Amino acid sequence: MTEAQYYTRGFGLKPQIEGQLSEDYRSRIVDYLKAHDFTLRAGDLTFRLAAEFGFCYGVDRAVEYAYETRTRFPERNLFITGEIIHNPHVNQRLKDMGIRFLNGGAGADEWNRLGDRDVVILPAFGVTVDQMALLREKGCTLVDTTCGSVLNVWKNVERYARDGFTSLIHGKYSHEETRATASRTSLHPHGKYLVVRDLEETAQVARFIRTGGSGVDFLLHFAPACSRGFNPETDLVRVGLANQTTMLSSESLQVAEEIRRAILERYGEAALGEHFRSFDTICSATQDRQDAVVKLLQSGISLLLVIGGYNSSNTNHLAEIADQKVPTYHIEDAGCLLDTSSIRYKPAGGKETRLGWHWLPEGPTVIGITAGASTPNNRIGEVIERILEFRGQDIRHVPPE
Repeated sequence: MTEAQYYTRGFGLKPQIEGQLSEDYRSRIVDYLKAHDFTLRAGDLTFRLAAEFGFCYGVDRAVEYAYETRTRFPERNLFITGEIIHNPHVNQRLKDMGIRFLNGGAGADEWNRLGDRDVVILPAFGVTVDQMALLREKGCTLVDTTCGSVLNVWKNVERYARDGFTSLIHGKYSHEETRATASRTSLHPHGKYLVVRDLEETAQVARFIRTGGSGVDFLLHFAPACSRGFNPETDLVRVGLANQTTMLSSESLQVAEEIRRAILERYGEAALGEHFRSFDTICSATQDRQDAVVKLLQSGISLLLVIGGYNSSNTNHLAEIADQKVPTYHIEDAGCLLDTSSIRYKPAGGKETRLGWHWLPEGPTVIGITAGASTPNNRIGEVIERILEFRGQDIRHVPPE
């Protein structure tokens, strides 16, 4: 593959797409909030927006590159290997622009039909080693939008595999990013990985490190979240920690500490460095948004609306942080606000949406708002507009022009 067929820095067409991006995703209300200490007062309602919210740098970059790619190749077939980010509105907009989404993984019919005239966008989550190999074999033109924070995790995982350490990844194995990260271990002949979703699974791994147990039972639980041929008796002797970049930071730190203690007890302080490695690979944008929610919770809000895709890991974690502090509603968009009494939302830690009642109190109310890193500003603005309409506020004058 020639260098010209693989792009990682866009096409220098930002001036040509800025107008369309603004039209598709900008919000006048969000602009106002940012310029006024993230606060908007209208009648007896006060809105407080988290100081860090919405599109992060990596998402911004991925969306821009997709728009640039459509502009650069107006007559070519454009594909993307999966959702570019976890936001249904952004993904639908790309479909409306004629970008087709590939179904299944490498080896599926749609992948096999790709050819050297096709342009394929790699999403912010990255793709697996096998997927990349197939795309290169097909000779496709590739536009790689993989987030830099994800690439940083890959470097650590590849280093672990090279040095004979199993990569213990805190993440969701079904998530595109985690599958791509785990696949990097295959770049070295004896690379191994194991994915743990939460502290309960971490405790199982720690127990096995300390005292051993039934390898069969262990593998029954963790299949398919481990590498082929995984043997806990030998592959948990040397462990390197990594994580899906959008996981809850405090939990990732607990995972690392639990495994460190288990290895310390098994092998002793002097041998710890030979058996355990760990690097903090939570992305800064994820951490900033989590920190901003913690600060927002200290500002006297009556409730919190978390806006973003239901399959967005970082958005779900924002809801989990707040859920024990104030009434918290994870909504996908303004359409989830049915009226002043009823709301369709996903409970923190839940898998399905449910109908909630009496979510908006009468009288003076302070509404906290945040949004996941894949949520565009216009969806935030639309939520605020809908609430104002419920209270009879004329959106043309709130905020003032």
